[in-house]
Amino acid sequence: MKVAVQQEDLQLLSRTLQEQFLAEVPSGEFFQIKCAVNKDELMILAQHPVSVKAHTEQIFAVLEEALQSLPPYRDQQVQCFLRISGEKLPYAKRSLTMKGHGLWENPVIHKDVEDEEAASFSSLAFPLGYSSSTDAVEDEEEVFDPLAGTPDLLTTPHKRPLKPIILGTLGGIAVLGSGGAYLITRPCVMSVCQEFQAAQQLNTQFRQLVSRAKSEKELAGVQTQLETTSTALAVIPGWSSYSQQAAELKTSLSGHSEKINQVIKALQGASVAEQKMQTPASSQAELQERQQLWRQAITPLEAISPNNELYRLVQPKLLKYRIHLQTINQQLITQEKWVKKLADAKGVASVANKWETTAKTLQDWQKVQSTWQVVVNALNIIPPSSPASPEAQQLLLEYKPKLARARDRVTIEQLAARSYQQLLGIASQAKAYEQKQEWQAAVIYWQQALQTAKQISNNSLYYNQAQSLIAPYSASLQQAQEKLLLNNSWQQTRADLNKTCSSELKICDFTIDDKGISIKITPEYEQVLQSSISESNAQDSSSAVGVANHWQSLQGALTVISENANLPLFIYNAQDQVIYMRTPGE
Repeated sequence: MKVAVQQEDLQLLSRTLQEQFLAEVPSGEFFQIKCAVNKDELMILAQHPVSVKAHTEQIFAVLEEALQSLPPYRDQQVQCFLRISGEKLPYAKRSLTMKGHGLWENPVIHKDVEDEEAASFSSLAFPLGYSSSTDAVEDEEEVFDPLAGTPDLLTTPHKRPLKPIILGTLGGIAVLGSGGAYLITRPCVMSVCQEFQAAQQLNTQFRQLVSRAKSEKELAGVQTQLETTSTALAVIPGWSSYSQQAAELKTSLSGHSEKINQVIKALQGASVAEQKMQTPASSQAELQERQQLWRQAITPLEAISPNNELYRLVQPKLLKYRIHLQTINQQLITQEKWVKKLADAKGVASVANKWETTAKTLQDWQKVQSTWQVVVNALNIIPPSSPASPEAQQLLLEYKPKLARARDRVTIEQLAARSYQQLLGIASQAKAYEQKQEWQAAVIYWQQALQTAKQISNNSLYYNQAQSLIAPYSASLQQAQEKLLLNNSWQQTRADLNKTCSSELKICDFTIDDKGISIKITPEYEQVLQSSISESNAQDSSSAVGVANHWQSLQGALTVISENANLPLFIYNAQDQVIYMRTPGE
């Protein structure tokens, strides 16, 4: 550990400590403070006249507190000495090892410690102006003395005016006579001031008392002691020589008490928060209340610096409190997530309601169903422990039936759409059979188309369209049924025609419809007819007569069939030219 040996730094440190003594040590104006460095070790000497009584523990406590407040000296090895002016050896010594924010102390060496420890001081304190051998000073170079060249306060005390309070007290005694006897008999006027001494001792021991406190109860005990001692200082009258120092002590003790009070309040608030955390929070507001309790407990504890005597007590608790606050914060984040999930679900539900009132197609209802499904899924995953759970469960009672209705409506529309497309296909097939005059099949398909149209739900968007097809499909069915009846009545006609047109040589082809009977002579039979006509022109042969008779018989048979069927007769040659035509009743 290196210490910069710069005279101005040491002088500045000396002045700082001198001012600290003037402020906190009784008769501090009679002390001389000097600093030096020996073997990388900071050495501080405080000396005073033999007539000034010094409180050893208080002096060292003032030095410790001052050094802790100066960052450059926190990690230093420091030797502190007290001695009477004019003497070679100190009557007390304190070794301080400053480590980070802590402080290690070695026991005090008092005046009666001799021999080995006295020799040790002679060696260590050599730079402070005293040599272990007076002969060495005369024979060798003059040794550096940090006290050299400074005025000796002990040799000039008469230059300092007596304190006005003392003059005032003496004057008061002279003037008041018997009344002055009362004044000088007041506490801390002419006698030893026990209240001041007790307060001074407590102020010195404050750090040690706080460092020993391991609980809120023990800390409260220290605070009570501070308040009692501070109150006792009120008995010191204003004209006492202790008055000013007592006021300073009272301020210091009150400051210590206030710090402890803040810590105790923080610990009490944390205790309340810990008690509340024994049961789960039932609402987000309750979580926020606990969060506020932890923040109120943590904030004053965070203000305690590592140099503060309360730091060791509060630091472990502060770490634990921060963990609790982090837990609450995480719970709030989680709960806020579920609250937001609830709000989002309600927003989507509003959209689903709007779409449900305007749905006109299957695609519209499918959108409504999927939207309600999103809402229900979002509400279902909100855990029972969440503050949003009660409202979510209430909304589910409202939204689940809407999802079910939307799902049913989609099913209805899907079935209706499928049925509507089916009936259109069936009707198309019926028309195809009509084109082929297959009336039996046409009747069956028209019947199926009508039945399908009547089965489409009246809740469906296809209901009106299906209803508009029932009348034309019924008419088509009736027409097909009539055609079927007529076609059935032509069965005998077909049998007769088939018998008439068929022979060893196929004579004709035929078709029957409501327009009449159409007969078409085959090319083979037409050739026979033409041949017979040619032969009849050449000579009247028997074969030609036979063909002519057959043609006449064919016409007669076809005429009879036409009369029986009550249908016109049309006979065509092989070139589709009418060669014979007859209407029934002619």
